[in-house]
Amino acid sequence: MFSDVDWQPVIQAIKKAKQIILVTHCNPDGDGIGSQLALFDALQSSGIRVQMHNRDGVPRIYQFLTYADQVVKGDWQGELQADVIISLDCGARSRLGMPDAFFESATLINLDHHTSNQAFGDINLVDARYCATGAMIYDLLLAMQLPISEASASAMYTAILTDTSSFRLASATADVYRLAALLIDAGAEPWPISVGVYESRPLGGLKMMTACLETLEVHDQGRSAWIYVTHDIYQQSGADVEDTEGLIDYARSIDGVEVAVFVRVDESLTDCWKVSFRGKTYVDVGSLAATLGGGGHRHAAGCLMRGTLAEINERLHQAVSSLLD
Repeated sequence: MFSDVDWQPVIQAIKKAKQIILVTHCNPDGDGIGSQLALFDALQSSGIRVQMHNRDGVPRIYQFLTYADQVVKGDWQGELQADVIISLDCGARSRLGMPDAFFESATLINLDHHTSNQAFGDINLVDARYCATGAMIYDLLLAMQLPISEASASAMYTAILTDTSSFRLASATADVYRLAALLIDAGAEPWPISVGVYESRPLGGLKMMTACLETLEVHDQGRSAWIYVTHDIYQQSGADVEDTEGLIDYARSIDGVEVAVFVRVDESLTDCWKVSFRGKTYVDVGSLAATLGGGGHRHAAGCLMRGTLAEINERLHQAVSSLLD
């Protein structure tokens, strides 16, 4: 997609590697998983020794993708050793959820498209022009002159589909649509992928959606909309964190809303909340998230906050209202 990107440092490190581990961020999304699986397929097909390890594994809705069953899940116990680690779609090393020992004696390559990326790798290729890290993987494979298999094409299509909110965000440019067409030509099938990602929700997920929408609040003269997931909603619906995917889009879809805010409780930590932001037109929610210790893109960002729900709501309302003034 971008001919001026210098892939050579990444390519040289890959070619010299005896063993590569691919990893993406905690609670991975479609872009992180799609990028990981596409690169795994291309590298192992070319004879390179490569493995995958994610702290949180592969979400249910992406398990239809080829090689999803080969992602090792859980805390790293030292069972995998590599001289090159490639981090995909992750803005900070801490978000990988791996201990310091995981990175020892390895060259860390950081491939990402988030403007808030902390350039934590030994080799950093971070380019916010890309709509998704999956689109970066496409250019990497072209630069390495590796063929695009059906499995890789499907994984990259999934990455792009999900990170552009089904091609609805401003990042879905004409070039992105052309890339999607190339991936379809290579074997990606849009309808089965869409069914896997968007139409395989468990019943508990629908119950969660109903309960979540009942928390809907509108503030700032109708310019911000807020929804929540609490411990009670998890317990009553029988759903889990994977079922929260896409819920924030309902808040953003309200006419007149410029900023959507989704606050969900961390299932394992006390008084810890994951906050997601979505902007519609003129508001830069990436800068908003940065002021709260997080990061992301202009129209999609997030952060972690600690405290009671009342305490973080007070901080969030002040921050969002100031942004909309």
